Amino acid sequence: MTGTVPSFALLPGAEESSVLLHVPHSARAIPDEVRAGIVLGDPELERELDHITDAHTAEIAERAAALAGFTPWRFVNRLSRLVVDPERFPDEREEMLAVGMGAVYTRTTHRGELRPADTDPGPLLERYFRPYARAMTEAVAGRLAATGRAVIIDVHSYPAEPLPYELHASGPRPPVCLGTDAFHTPPELAEAARKAFAGCGGTGLDSPFAGTYVPLEFYGRDARVGALMVEIRRDTYMTEPGGPAGPGLGRLASALASLVDSV
Repeated sequence: MTGTVPSFALLPGAEESSVLLHVPHSARAIPDEVRAGIVLGDPELERELDHITDAHTAEIAERAAALAGFTPWRFVNRLSRLVVDPERFPDEREEMLAVGMGAVYTRTTHRGELRPADTDPGPLLERYFRPYARAMTEAVAGRLAATGRAVIIDVHSYPAEPLPYELHASGPRPPVCLGTDAFHTPPELAEAARKAFAGCGGTGLDSPFAGTYVPLEFYGRDARVGALMVEIRRDTYMTEPGGPAGPGLGRLASALASLVDSV
């Protein structure tokens, strides 16, 4: 791609809304200077983007925001996670480093080479990761200041069949996987999500993906920040991999709007 694409966008909602829909993996855009460090040819890169991108999740969040009684705020990544993955830890605590998929990926979903293994992640972290983290922290702080609490709902998708990079692929793959955190996901939030998505084929907890995203400033410290990860199995709303959305998208957007309204 040429030209400049903003790294992320905070899309305002109702001032009285405590909900922040976070969409980190929906984009395919890769700046030219980042593309230069990726070893895949163009056709191979497009195939990798088909597999790694949470396609149409930004549209699901946008439709849900329009349907909700109080418009939630949205924080949307405008760049591919192949630039940086804003939900990874940028250090050795991140288990995905084991498969070359920490904050800066060096391996693909099929464990092929994406970047040289000795790539210095520092410049990408400084240019893209840290500004994103600061802005997300400020967005959460804004909801806390305005409403006294913040509820981060991560909007993700995952493939019907496991990809080779997945570390926990042997468990259930429900139509909607709800990722939780012992500190930041109160039982009533998980139950509200279960009810909201009941008409979308069923839900499961923490399989095949677990946990939530909370900025480190609040993580494990501030119980006013609630968090839930919504992982939607892609065959329920789109043609895999990387294909168009189908009628399931509208049903999922309505369910997400119901969840927003219930919290």
